[in-house]
Amino acid sequence: MSCRLSRRAALAALSGAVSIAAFGSARATAPVLRLADQKGGLAALLHAAGELNNIPYRLEAAQFQAAAPLFEALNAGAVDVAWAGDAPTTFALANGTPAHIVSAHRSNGAGTALVVKADSPVSTVADLPGRRIGTSRGSIGQALVIAALRARNLKADAVTYAYLLPAEAKTALEAGAIDVWATWGVFVAQARLVDRDRVIVDGSNGLLSGLGYLNALDTAISEKPQLLRDFVGRAARASRWSVSHVDEYARDWAAAVRVAFDVARLSFTTAPTVAVPIDDSVIADQQRTTDLYVDAGLIARRIDSRGFFDAAFNDAVGA
Repeated sequence: MSCRLSRRAALAALSGAVSIAAFGSARATAPVLRLADQKGGLAALLHAAGELNNIPYRLEAAQFQAAAPLFEALNAGAVDVAWAGDAPTTFALANGTPAHIVSAHRSNGAGTALVVKADSPVSTVADLPGRRIGTSRGSIGQALVIAALRARNLKADAVTYAYLLPAEAKTALEAGAIDVWATWGVFVAQARLVDRDRVIVDGSNGLLSGLGYLNALDTAISEKPQLLRDFVGRAARASRWSVSHVDEYARDWAAAVRVAFDVARLSFTTAPTVAVPIDDSVIADQQRTTDLYVDAGLIARRIDSRGFFDAAFNDAVGA
């Protein structure tokens, strides 16, 4: 019990974990895999697909508001694996987090968007210079801002950032403290359907790679490979299930995340995501994301992104 409390205290102090849920074996002697997740992320998908049933180990899932605090927990060793997009993964691994990407999932990138209020004078990316944008530092939202500016030959420093967690950024947009909110997933869907905000650009059409990753601590890779392989397989099966059970997934997801069914459905139908092997195309797309951050000055030096990956678990993707 003291170990569990110590971990909860560490997560709260380091990263602001929202909650921790446990699944799988209840045996005190069962091995444990500790997952860092986000709202509506991997744990919600696994639950909907039935992949949290009959887990032969104990899975502890801690939920975070955004990827930055999630990676704080991973870097501190408070969790074994972390589910996040390619941009925050880039920021974390390039800055020394002792982990590797063990599984990749790909979407069309449209789930990340730049959102403005309905009456905002900002209509296109060309209107962004001089504006204040709310997002998390190193997040997929910031990556979209940089990519959208670059695609229109605008400089990365043409805007200013307010580095905020999603709930803070939403409040700031409502109050007019920021002009644009760079966000993702359920937050985009809620902004569109509930708040009637406008999307001026999303990450589709090649602006973003659409990649999301399961990142594992190096110690977990060496000490818990069987647990990781099982978990990678469950996540891959769940991704395939989700694209063929749209409404079923949306109903379960809506209940888990506590949003309306229409918000849930829009959130993942906008950018359906499936597991893919770590191959040359994934590595090449990751290199482009890494280079994007280097060019924007968020990463200090050129990095070969091949070193981010451990493809030893590719066999589990098709299992």
